[in-house]
Amino acid sequence: MPDLVAYVDGGSLGNPGPSGIGVIIEGCEGRRIKISRWIGHQDNNVAEYVALLEALQCALALKAGALHVYSDSEVVVRQMTGQYNCRSPRLYSLNWICRKLARSFRFTISHVAREFNSEANSLANSAVRMGHR
Repeated sequence: MPDLVAYVDGGSLGNPGPSGIGVIIEGCEGRRIKISRWIGHQDNNVAEYVALLEALQCALALKAGALHVYSDSEVVVRQMTGQYNCRSPRLYSLNWICRKLARSFRFTISHVAREFNSEANSLANSAVRMGHR
């Protein structure tokens, strides 16, 4: 059961607007998994949560023993760690699903400055551009 590290980012062109996610997962047999996916019209915080959800689902599929996530979204990190409450019904639902999946392994999440999350950000922006055409 591997210990995985994920870098996640979600973004939207406008808020709400065309949205995409970028996820990088490291630690699985020495390879890196890269995900760039269009997710329709969403707001930015929803896109950030969908990126986290994608990382959690991948970790579950890979039978991870642990997952540490780095995100540049303070809202997602602080809601997942219980520092912020979820007032939006949509974010509350996504937070609940993510917390439920996170119980499947040792899970931690940390905030990282955007410049240290540039690859996931680039994947998310690429997905936004692909869907916006």
